[in-house]
Amino acid sequence: MLRFERTHPGDAAHALPGRATPVLAMPVFHRVTGDPLDKAFPGSQTAYFAAGCFWGVEKLFWRQPGVLSTAAGYMGGTTPNPSYEEVCTGRTGHAETVRVVFDPSTTTYAALVRVFFENHDPTQANRQGNDVGTQYRSALFTTSEEQMAIAVRERDAYASNLGAAGYGAPVTSIEPAPTWYFAEDYHQQYLEANPNGYCPVHATGVKCTA
Repeated sequence: MLRFERTHPGDAAHALPGRATPVLAMPVFHRVTGDPLDKAFPGSQTAYFAAGCFWGVEKLFWRQPGVLSTAAGYMGGTTPNPSYEEVCTGRTGHAETVRVVFDPSTTTYAALVRVFFENHDPTQANRQGNDVGTQYRSALFTTSEEQMAIAVRERDAYASNLGAAGYGAPVTSIEPAPTWYFAEDYHQQYLEANPNGYCPVHATGVKCTA
């Protein structure tokens, strides 16, 4: 088994209790593709990315070739079915996370991981710009041993490029994907519904390839 690293507190004893039912009830339809948000795509693969505010991260990924569906949600904590307000307290342990369903015949997990690293600052612990808190941490939640190996490989390669550019080491957490929770309806494809909405980019400008 590959080793994984957790870089955030997991204080279950002080976590909020959450609820028995999801905060988002289906059916909900993707504002860009029109597909049901929980649609199954035969032959597809799923990846989970946390890189700060999930509004901009989701828009970044729905524009990538080979991506079939995206959704905003919460991952990596202990509170069941958390709400946005609860996640923002830092007492659920969750990160704002984007679920990406992709066609592996058109793109690869490695390519999407490179998009992830190049479009936020993975050297910042529990923050992206003015967004501060464990919910904004940099994290890759992997769905297989293969994904974990790729994530570790790409992070380590990017660490070398960051160092050469004068940046510190990435603090990105890499861990097996725990339970995924959809965020509320108004968060889904937020920047499609609100094109002038909050969408900061905190990229370092360092590329994954030399």
